[in-house]
Amino acid sequence: MTAPYKHTALLEELNKEEGEELFTSLTIGIKLLKSIFKPDGFNLGMNLGKVAGAGIEDHLHIHIVPRWNGDTNFMPVLANTKILSISLEETYRLLKKNIGLLL
Repeated sequence: MTAPYKHTALLEELNKEEGEELFTSLTIGIKLLKSIFKPDGFNLGMNLGKVAGAGIEDHLHIHIVPRWNGDTNFMPVLANTKILSISLEETYRLLKKNIGLLL
């Protein structure tokens, strides 16, 4: 996930520099995830407005979701369960260790 420093829920309130910074951080996030996890593609998502699913007032962010061929399985459909192939702690450790290589 990446977010601008500016506290706003409205994408159109970002000025040119803030928009460029958000896009740059999105690009860095994608490069980082590609270098570590080797995904086949990505889903990028923004929820703008409460009715669209935005849950935090005055907060704008973009989800970066790596995807792999065949990564959908029966667990979410049958058991309302999501499978993580790597712990969140290990994911954080890998991202933190490798971010400096891209900056």
